[in-house]
This record gives sequence, C-alpha cells and structure tokens, in this order.
Amino acid sequence: MFDIQAIPAFSDNYIWCLCDRSSGKALVVDPGQAQPVEDYLESQQLVLDTILVTHHHPDHTGGIASLAKAFPDVRITGPEDSPFKGTTNPIHPGDEVVWQGLTFEVMAVPGHTLDHVAYYSETEINDRPVLFCGDTLFVCGCGRLFEGKPEQMRQSLESLRALPDQTGVYCAHEYTLANLRFARSWLPDDIALEQFEQDCQARRNRGEPTVPSSIGAEKTLNPFMRWDQPEVIESARQYAARQGLPCDSADAVFAAIRHGKDHF
Repeated sequence: MFDIQAIPAFSDNYIWCLCDRSSGKALVVDPGQAQPVEDYLESQQLVLDTILVTHHHPDHTGGIASLAKAFPDVRITGPEDSPFKGTTNPIHPGDEVVWQGLTFEVMAVPGHTLDHVAYYSETEINDRPVLFCGDTLFVCGCGRLFEGKPEQMRQSLESLRALPDQTGVYCAHEYTLANLRFARSWLPDDIALEQFEQDCQARRNRGEPTVPSSIGAEKTLNPFMRWDQPEVIESARQYAARQGLPCDSADAVFAAIRHGKDHF
C-alpha cells in the first residue's frame, strides 16, 4: 500500500515521503534537511532506499550527504547536468525512474533553475496521479527565475498544464497564502480565488498544509497557469503599460505576471 506524507523542514519546506507500507521501504523528494527525515522514518519504521532530486538548491539537497551515511545503500537520483554532484543514479529528461513497481517520467522543467526536473507517475496514489514538481509550480504560484528565462518557465508550466487535471501537485514549499495575496491583487474580481484564499487561511489556522494541490485547480486558479485567459491578459496589459514592458505574446504576458510578483 502506497502513501505520501509531507515532512516539514526549515520554515516552509516540504520533503515528500513516498512509503510502501507492505515492504517498509521509503522514497523521499528533495531532502534539504536530514534530521526531520530520519525522525519520520524511525517513527514509521521505514527504511530509506531512494532519494529524488528536482534541482540543486541547498534547501533541496542539504540533507542528502547525512542520509547517505545513515542509509549507505540509498539510491540518489537527480539530473546529471546539475551543479549538485551527489547523485548515484543521474537521469535525463525523458528517462523513467522505477521504484517498487511505480514508474516516474522525468520531465524537463527549466526556469527556476536550468537543471530543474519534475517526476510524474500516472499510477494513482491517494486516488490520483502524482507530480513531484519541486520549485517549478506552487499552489497559485511558480518559482522565481533564478537561472532561466520567462519563456522557459512558461513552456515548463505548459508541459505540466497538459497533465491530467486530477494529478496531485506535490510542491516543495508552503507559499500559498503569499501567492494568493498577489493573485488576488492581480485578479481582484475572481470569486473563486477569493473563496480559495479563505479556505487556505482556515487550513493554515488549523495548522494544516495547503498542499498538495491538483493540476485542475491550478489551471482554474493560478495566474501563472492562465496566461492565455482574457482577464489575466488584460491585467498583464495594464501592468505592462505602467512598467514599460511588452505584452504582445503569451511569453510576454507570463513575463509581466512574473515581474509583477517579483515586485509585489
């Protein structure tokens, strides 16, 4: 029986743990810290045998060396063309990663970083397909463009937007309320966004995470996934005019939204 649980780390990171309860094996995604992972595995009587890395940033890789010492046989899977050199099983976009009979497709999603990949499995866990997307897609947001260009990130999000609507979006940070403050300023008349913000605030007040999301929800709510919708284009056009930015293509609309969030 498979299960996915969030292991909180730092102030707002989530390290995702995929468990196979029948075998006692566990896979974790982007362990920026080792101790929370070790504590969770011990509490659940699980053995770590695989780590998936989406990109090289330290808050996603900083715990790997310690985990490799604690679990010497662990398989460390991540992009080969990456500043992070701690992988034992380097992968490339288009490859498949198999774990306990589950198959994950490796997707190239550059933008936040140039080495960024996502892992997608069409096999349903917790009743839906699974996407581990690191810092590419957040609930009502997307990652900052530290290395890539807006057109790269838009194309990456377009590839994620093409996944089935029911796909679970397991992103790596609890950024939802901050993202929603921007989204509501960009689309103040969006009633669905307003209701979603209230729902997410209630969850956080109860100490609950706002993730995972779904591809369908992000297509409906997330302005970074709605660059081709009239109301988003109009807001981008108005913002771009004030900022002296172009707004004559899908990439330019997306770039205006990203510029707006960066300066919000």
